[in-house]
Amino acid sequence: MLPVRGRQTRGHQGHQPRICGVRTVWTTVGDGEFFCPGCGGDRNYRRRTGRRRFTLLGLPLLPRGTTGPIVECAACQAHFGPDTLGHPTTTRFSAMLRDAVHTVALAVLASGGTASRPVLRTAVTTVRSAGFADCTEDQLTTLVDALAADTGRFPGGADDPTGVTLAIELHEALDPLAPHLAPAGREAILLQAAHIALADGPYTPAEREVLSTVGGALTLPSGEVTRLLAAAGTPS
Repeated sequence: MLPVRGRQTRGHQGHQPRICGVRTVWTTVGDGEFFCPGCGGDRNYRRRTGRRRFTLLGLPLLPRGTTGPIVECAACQAHFGPDTLGHPTTTRFSAMLRDAVHTVALAVLASGGTASRPVLRTAVTTVRSAGFADCTEDQLTTLVDALAADTGRFPGGADDPTGVTLAIELHEALDPLAPHLAPAGREAILLQAAHIALADGPYTPAEREVLSTVGGALTLPSGEVTRLLAAAGTPS
């Protein structure tokens, strides 16, 4: 049989060998755990930098600069920018949310006192639902009393040292969390605080001030804070 004219012999699996190109050699400079956008969950990562080289017939020859750093998921191998590490892991996010709700509940109790049993019960229920399953009324009362006695911890004058302390504590707990919460999630935290304050009647001026601070730390517009607090206090 005569050979077919015009047909050329190709390499393995029909691919011609690549003559030249650029190859990146990666070096791992760190590792840890992060929330992988590709996998949608907590995964291990490698932080890597790369050096690019011009290749000829697969052999690295001339350097072509550096690239990275990048974050590589150990599971799906996808590459992401370093800013991905700014997103908390699922475990860390849960802890941040739990601590935020606990701090908000304490702030509301401190602003209105712990003499009201309905308020204490509502605060305990809220804190337990956030993840502190063993929370009790006595524990919250003890923490509020300690907060009230801690007047020398932060500067702010003798007129309202506790109020300054509450504002700082709230911002420390909520500022890192707010960027990772959807608007509905930020509103939910404010409404939980409002329900604690309303458990024994209308808001007091001190409670309103704390709730406004909560809303501000959650980056909610002041008008939205006013609307939510009014809605929480309106019987359905």
